Amino acid sequence: ILYTRPIWRRPSFGPFPGYSCPWGWRKAHSGPQGLLAAQKARGLFKDFFPETGTKIELPELFDRGTASFPQTIYCGFDPTADSLHVGHLLALLGLFHLQRAGPNVIALVGGATARLGDPSGQRVRANARALRLGLEALVANHQQLFTDGRSWGSFTVLDNSAWYQKQHLVDFLAAVGGHFRMGTLLSRQSVQLRLKSAEGMSLAELFYQVLQAYDFYYLFQRYGCRVQLGGSDQLGNIMSGYEFINKLTGEDLGKSAGNGVWLNRDKTSPFELYQFFVRQPDDSVERYLKLFTFLPLPEIDHIMQLHVKEPERRGPQKRLAAEVTKLVHGREGLDSAKRCTQALYHSSIDALEVMSDQELKELFKEAPFSEFFLDPGTSVLDTCRKANAIPDGPRGYRMITKAESYILKFIMLWFIPRIIWGILTKYVYVLNLITTP
Repeated sequence: ILYTRPIWRRPSFGPFPGYSCPWGWRKAHSGPQGLLAAQKARGLFKDFFPETGTKIELPELFDRGTASFPQTIYCGFDPTADSLHVGHLLALLGLFHLQRAGPNVIALVGGATARLGDPSGQRVRANARALRLGLEALVANHQQLFTDGRSWGSFTVLDNSAWYQKQHLVDFLAAVGGHFRMGTLLSRQSVQLRLKSAEGMSLAELFYQVLQAYDFYYLFQRYGCRVQLGGSDQLGNIMSGYEFINKLTGEDLGKSAGNGVWLNRDKTSPFELYQFFVRQPDDSVERYLKLFTFLPLPEIDHIMQLHVKEPERRGPQKRLAAEVTKLVHGREGLDSAKRCTQALYHSSIDALEVMSDQELKELFKEAPFSEFFLDPGTSVLDTCRKANAIPDGPRGYRMITKAESYILKFIMLWFIPRIIWGILTKYVYVLNLITTP
């Protein structure tokens, strides 16, 4: 976390439009130390920068009794792909927890800064739109499913293209460039690693930390933003922003960690996201419950105690998967994930028969398939051999014989009784219509 030292006056621009002061604070959020201590206990916050004043000045920024409340916090998201991934949830959960405590939060999409790696800008613009929609969907799910309609701080999604598209290069360098020293920029650990790598580092990539520093300054000036969340790999860029604002304003300033599983349904289905968290090992699940959910810490402790008694039920993993899937895809997404799980892992015919076409495609999208015309009289054995679904020879024949027995049992015990029941139900209904005056 990077933060500014508090100024004991309300910023002239006032709080965000539509902000209303939350009255239903949880105990974990009561008091300036409580909010930060609660999130550090979850493992969301690892380090604070600058370290001087952390114990006094940073908590004061979140104290409702001061003139600087409500505070504003931001975290950046680069549109390097057209979807958020599960690693972004750490940063988002950090913003959500702070929002629930009262401060206003900003998710900043780097539509301009990401263009440093894509000069044409076409891919970045499309990705930025997709990321913005993904963020807005998650914000809506959080508001509808996890806050019970209570009013917390505001959540705003911005794109830094809004202020960079009006900038002229020479004017920008004249106003901003003189405040950065090359020695300092080159000394950052992230820069040193890139310079020593085989591909090296371009001027555009070196300039990235200047733009990120200016983002912080712009949000500080426009929205009174004094706190930034960032991953440890962003520390060099965050420090540049701190030093830049300090030089321009004379004030000292005070993204969460995370990869691979997407939050866009077209890339990772609700079922896949659900199963990703269900498969988490026992030595990680407690930490993930603290990081990825809003469950109170005492409730998490209770869940883990039950898990010790019945580890085979995988209760913590299922609760973790349910909470994350509901946040990302809403209640319908969670229901979809559970239907797919019941159909695939518990052989539930009831779940299978109510699954949508989209769910079936998502569930079996990795399964191999074959297309060919069947001649009249083609047997099941010949069909499976054409599709390369069974080995040649006696072993394949035994597999088909066993499958035919299972299919026949399924038809006799489930399919035919349901048809008969449906016919009888319809007959009774028609008979009732005839006999009713």
